[in-house]
Amino acid sequence: MSRPVLTTLLVANRGEIACRVMRTAKAMGLTTVAVHSATDRDSRHSREADIRVDLGGTKAAESYLLVDKLLAAAKASGAQAIHPGYGFLSENAGFARAIEQAGLIFLGPPASAIDAMGSKSAAKALMEAAGVPLVPGYHGEAQDVDTFRAAAERIGYPVLLKASAGGGGKGMKVVEEESQLADALASAQREAQSSFGDARMLVEKYVLKPRHVEIQVFADQHGNCLYLNERDCSIQRRHQKVVEEAPAPGLSPELRRAMGEAAVRAAQAIGYVGAGTVEFLLDARGEFFFMEMNTRLQVEHPVTEAITGLDLVAWQIRVACGEALPITQEQVPLIGHAIEVRLYAEDPANEFLPATGKLALYRESAPGEGRRVDSGVSEGDVVSPFYDPMLGKLIAWGEDREQARLRLLAMLDEFAIGGLKTNIAFLRRILAHPAFADAELDTGFIPRHQEVLLPAPNALPASFWEAAAEAWLQCQAGHQREDDRRSPWGERNGLRLGLPARTSLHLVSSGQDQAVALERSATSTYQLVGEQLVHDQAGVRRQHLAIRRGGTLYLHWDGEMHAIEAFDPIAEAEASHSHQGGLGAPMNGSIVRVLVEPGQVVEAGAALVVLEAMKMEHSIRAPHGGTVKALFCQEGDMVSEGTVLVELTE
Repeated sequence: MSRPVLTTLLVANRGEIACRVMRTAKAMGLTTVAVHSATDRDSRHSREADIRVDLGGTKAAESYLLVDKLLAAAKASGAQAIHPGYGFLSENAGFARAIEQAGLIFLGPPASAIDAMGSKSAAKALMEAAGVPLVPGYHGEAQDVDTFRAAAERIGYPVLLKASAGGGGKGMKVVEEESQLADALASAQREAQSSFGDARMLVEKYVLKPRHVEIQVFADQHGNCLYLNERDCSIQRRHQKVVEEAPAPGLSPELRRAMGEAAVRAAQAIGYVGAGTVEFLLDARGEFFFMEMNTRLQVEHPVTEAITGLDLVAWQIRVACGEALPITQEQVPLIGHAIEVRLYAEDPANEFLPATGKLALYRESAPGEGRRVDSGVSEGDVVSPFYDPMLGKLIAWGEDREQARLRLLAMLDEFAIGGLKTNIAFLRRILAHPAFADAELDTGFIPRHQEVLLPAPNALPASFWEAAAEAWLQCQAGHQREDDRRSPWGERNGLRLGLPARTSLHLVSSGQDQAVALERSATSTYQLVGEQLVHDQAGVRRQHLAIRRGGTLYLHWDGEMHAIEAFDPIAEAEASHSHQGGLGAPMNGSIVRVLVEPGQVVEAGAALVVLEAMKMEHSIRAPHGGTVKALFCQEGDMVSEGTVLVELTE
């Protein structure tokens, strides 16, 4: 049987995974094809492709999830193969079958394998038959609330509701007690339907202090299957991974072998082909329980590539073309240690709400040994509310875990993003935490150390405002009058005859404002050298990144990038007045439920409106008890960040 000819590859996805797949495809000499929605017409993945096809629409349901449009794009572009990336249709058996029926190559497993593992319930039944230990739970067909209530009582609270066809934390809720079950189930079902087109749920015991350890497996069409070591993905928030590393700290060779061999048996049992991941919960006693199998390439695959020196996308392409795996299990390398963090547009200080808007500033860390950035955006791009808010991933490799950790901290310090909120400072606090440095890992890491990782905002110190004012003035000095550069009116040196030189400014940053009076000092000087604000004080020199974009100065200070602007008292008063008594949308999104009506009396904490953004639901709750005076939205509305939704009186 002759091998299929592959010259052109279409990536049925967007963002950083589309860019990452195309990078390998181009290195292998293939022509790359990107598809994009109307929203993504000018996005980075579409710009980098050799050929681009416009799917139209704005939401995923109108573009990236339409099989007919994707197949038509492959035909129009001459692509012989389709890579699904992750998310969207990557684990959709119907999509895999449609590709095969169209005579194209699917860079993923057979549709039968996706069917077997695509439903968490069916997968757990298969694993139970194979003798793989499972977490106690209910995985049946009945989906009514009474069935789940009875199952939860039998299992014992707390329990975890999970979308049967899901992943990535979508459609997943922890339920602490019976009174929370009905609302949590309804919300999880809506999220699951929105994200995967399938509202079916399962429930299982919520294991306390577990580690999330997963095995990367790879199989070819000739019956060969091996595991490429493991990854620890225990650092999570809202059941979504934030930090991943390989190998898992503290895992003995015997336990690695046991988990790896179990993962291979699981893959072979369903006739698996290609890259896949078998996920386990690992408790403190060394017992592991099957959670699920992801029948696709994972977000965190770069850490596996870093410790093996392998290109998993290249393997996917070669295996799909009929080649055998190039090495045996005994030849799988394990070199050094790698850590990855996921960079999100979100506000950790506000319950990790997704952030949308224009990337006014985007500067990646410098390349170098053991450093890798997989991103899907560039400066000037717009982050929309319609898709996942992940901007990219930072990956560091080292000869040991500590070297990798320190390299990754340095990369985070070099990264510069402005225009919207991100989790960079939050990631830095995780990596710098002593418990993380000591590899004290489990899925409760973030809640346990929340006070350190998510500190309450403090007033910015006087030293910050002084540096901000100096940087502001020296950036402005670069914009002097073009008609007369020697004009004394263009100078900003604070000259006062007979008095010390002084300059006064009123600046605003991070919701705080400060009037600053600068005077020249013999012991403390600032100088802007390129984009570095150099501060000399008593013989000690420090540097802070300072970048001007339009009317905003971005200053890196104490591990965070701060946006600084001139204080406008009129605009500040207008903004305060417009929000008085009104509860606004925390982000762009769509209204999926309105739970109150005008005149209704509500208690503090009551859910008023449910907003969906980036495939997740967010409840707008009453900050205090009161009466709903007015509603300014209805179900189905698209709203912008800051739009007043509900007016609530005391």
